[in-house]
Amino acid sequence: MPHDEKRRVLPGEIPIFPLRSAMLLPRAQLPLNIFEPRYLAMTEHALCTGRHIGMVRPRHEDDVNPTLYDVGCAGRITSFMETGDGRFLLTLTGVSRFRLTGDTLHDQGFRVGAVDWSSFTLDRYEEPEENPHLRERVIELLMRYLEEVGLRADWDSIEGASAETIINSVSMSCPFEPDEKQAIVEAHSIEARGETLIALMEMSIAQKRQDMDDEGGDRLQ
Repeated sequence: MPHDEKRRVLPGEIPIFPLRSAMLLPRAQLPLNIFEPRYLAMTEHALCTGRHIGMVRPRHEDDVNPTLYDVGCAGRITSFMETGDGRFLLTLTGVSRFRLTGDTLHDQGFRVGAVDWSSFTLDRYEEPEENPHLRERVIELLMRYLEEVGLRADWDSIEGASAETIINSVSMSCPFEPDEKQAIVEAHSIEARGETLIALMEMSIAQKRQDMDDEGGDRLQ
């Protein structure tokens, strides 16, 4: 993250983008395809007011303005393109997690959150000290997890990546349940985030094997 971003005072209010399926983590990048009118307005607002957007997961996805989790992650718009059909294609780069203390509805239909950054001050600085043991454990389990669920990874990019980069990338791209991803977002340190990710991959492997055993039992009946 550029040095000026570290020194910049983060705002007390930011526009909120509530997506249950997407997640953002500090220093990670999240591409977004914006097309709904209220979120087009949200993007224009962000571009005029510091470029920050807060990604917060709804607790449910059954109404227009659902109840949100308390912890989200803010990203800064670091690339932006407007398409010929009126959509915005942008990339958010994770700046810091925050605690949502309240929100209001903007007159253009999107939500603006009052946010507290104080619990996550370390998010804005350099990557944490490398943890080779954690990195090896994540990679070892990732190989097993991908084999079980039938997914593939770009091992060339993983080979030279830090533990945090690998943990963030796997956390954001693997098909965990939304509430499971929320547990990753709320993990206080990179070590806790890695341990949460490991636990979720182990649970997924166990569930996959249980499902296969159940299917085998059904066929024998």
